[in-house]
Amino acid sequence: MRTNWSLLLTFLSAGFLTAHVAAVRPLRCVMYLTGQHPVTPKIDQLRHVTHVILAFMGSSIFNEPARSEWPLIGDYTDVNQIRALFSPETKIMVAIGGWGDTYGFSAAALSEQSRKNFADNVARMVIATGVDGVDVDWEYPGGNGEDYKTVPNKAKEWEIGAYPLLLAELRQALGSKKIISAAVPGLPRDMIAFNSQTVPRIMRHVDFLNVMTYDLMNRRDTVTRHHTGIVNSLEAIDAYVSAGATPQMLNLGFAFYVKWFKTSHDACSKKTSPLGCPTLLLEDPKTGADLGRAGGFSWHDAVPAELGESFKRALDDGTYDDKGGGYFCWDEQEDLFWTFETADAISRKVPAIMDNRRLGGVFAWGLGEDAPVFEHFKALIDAVALHNGDAMEEL
Repeated sequence: MRTNWSLLLTFLSAGFLTAHVAAVRPLRCVMYLTGQHPVTPKIDQLRHVTHVILAFMGSSIFNEPARSEWPLIGDYTDVNQIRALFSPETKIMVAIGGWGDTYGFSAAALSEQSRKNFADNVARMVIATGVDGVDVDWEYPGGNGEDYKTVPNKAKEWEIGAYPLLLAELRQALGSKKIISAAVPGLPRDMIAFNSQTVPRIMRHVDFLNVMTYDLMNRRDTVTRHHTGIVNSLEAIDAYVSAGATPQMLNLGFAFYVKWFKTSHDACSKKTSPLGCPTLLLEDPKTGADLGRAGGFSWHDAVPAELGESFKRALDDGTYDDKGGGYFCWDEQEDLFWTFETADAISRKVPAIMDNRRLGGVFAWGLGEDAPVFEHFKALIDAVALHNGDAMEEL
């Protein structure tokens, strides 16, 4: 028997090339398009966007047995109106839930029948609207949601096991051709339902997870830190991978908005760095209610008048922290700590994490929040394009 070495080498080379292309395939680039800011840049700037997620539909409406109306975002009534804003191959999805939306999911997950009813309604919505899939934004199953002071985590322990079951029911109802993603916490303290027992079960039913590597400082904290830095973002990603998530199924999060926190003047002025300095009490210790000493706004929002001068100083006098990987400023005049992603910070964050952890994609909250200049969106797109180009050059 004669061996055709040329044919064999061609076959082996083709197999290697196919495997290598799979390993360096272009990144997913997911943009949330919100009802608060349903604004998009010109279509020629959107060619790298692979998925658009419309936010939000409330979870409770999918528990209604006779529901037949499915509201989209803003003034849009037809998904084709939204498709026309993006490249033809872009997938359009609907986000269900959101921050503070817990009761609808809890009711849906409670029993086998309630999970089936919820999933069947989601499937009816997908068919009726013509979207390509859904993003499950039950952000805090198992506890630590907005109601964590009034509904103790102990009362939500059952949700830890019910969450993968709800995703399984959704996959059964939607089938394999529709996309299912989930927005998941970025702070390890909030990953109550995401452990080594549940994460492998979760991953069987989703196409990808959007890891919220932002809001990593919030009003529950008592000292300052980056709300979307490289080091604490890596901590989040590594926690999911350690629990069993495949890196290619994880998307790294970016925030197109600014956050500020009121600090203790005396304590912060004595420190060599404003990172790690004490804040004032930011939430009511009994109810968890916002005390008005922290907040945020998007790049599309008008800067609140009372914050205008301080924010200008944050833009002019802030600095990039090479150790933690984030931009920040402490305004000593008004005792405000500012933390946000600049275009430069975004251009650093993408290679620092994507190249080292080989993740499958990026996402941002949200596209319209960066209007009208879209400076941060452009920085993210440029970083994605550079990554994709470098990946193809490896071939």
